[in-house]
Amino acid sequence: MSKASIVVSQGIQTLCGTRDENLRLLESSLGVSAHISAGSLEIEGDEQQVRRADDIIADYLTLLGEGHRFSNGDMRSFLRVAIADPDISFKGLVQNSRRRLCGRKSVTPRSLNQLRYFEAMDRSDMVFGIGPAGTGKTYLAVAYAISALLAKDVRRIVLARPAVEAGERLGFLPGTLQQKVDPYLRPLYDALHDLLEAERVERNLASGIIEVAPLAFMRGRSLNESFIILDEAQNATAEQMKMFITRLGFGSKAAITGDITQIDLPPGKRSGLIEAIDVLADVKGVKFVHFDEQDVVRHGLVQRIIRAYDRYGSKRWHSAAAAPDRAAEYVPGHDRD
Repeated sequence: MSKASIVVSQGIQTLCGTRDENLRLLESSLGVSAHISAGSLEIEGDEQQVRRADDIIADYLTLLGEGHRFSNGDMRSFLRVAIADPDISFKGLVQNSRRRLCGRKSVTPRSLNQLRYFEAMDRSDMVFGIGPAGTGKTYLAVAYAISALLAKDVRRIVLARPAVEAGERLGFLPGTLQQKVDPYLRPLYDALHDLLEAERVERNLASGIIEVAPLAFMRGRSLNESFIILDEAQNATAEQMKMFITRLGFGSKAAITGDITQIDLPPGKRSGLIEAIDVLADVKGVKFVHFDEQDVVRHGLVQRIIRAYDRYGSKRWHSAAAAPDRAAEYVPGHDRD
């Protein structure tokens, strides 16, 4: 057993977190025990893990001394990423996050996979972000696209989504064709408005600098110097997926996001996202980043709900396998979360 004692003269509340949740995160993740006593933080446990905790807290105190201020949410996010990968320094992670200014917000990776997702978009021309709802796949892709547009790395942003008819046919919806498909595209508009001023969003939409359109509208186009995002890609057919990924032109990047546990395609239609995972696994320049419930950045309850549905789906699958006459009743991957 090893022990370290660190004097914490400022920022103790942010370091500990609400109800000491940050200290509990350090303890559970590194297998150490932490106690505040007389202005000092005492850490006890395995020597290597104590040293790791010491390095993280020393970086935190150095950043405070340099004038950096942390919100409780950001502090917890930085801790989660730094703890998950011993090769990442807490100080380097925080300093790197400062450079990710996306419109009117500074977007911070809140998990190790989110950090890998950003790094993949830096290094690869086509990135697949695959995982459950709430893991930031779409939001981070839109944030990265806006950052690239503002830095003049691309001239346009193109956001696409399959308009899958879930319960109602488009023909029965009121309005023009654009008004019919807009509800399917609303999450993309929401992300844009969260990251850019409303006036700027409308101006860029009107000028075509930012385009939001159903996937079917991408056919026959070649998109140069653009950042192209396909959201809800699990609902693209194999033919649509091939059509989309071959739209990539010179100086362009693409991000494809989806959740293979939420497929709304008609029975018998293979998801283009699932096929792309198989077909493109070894293609140079294509990167896959897989998210799980640990990356969920919504209410903590959402993580527990996702785990519950995963257990339920697994239980149903095993029950169907044990009773072959009932196997056809259940198709893995079609459970809703």
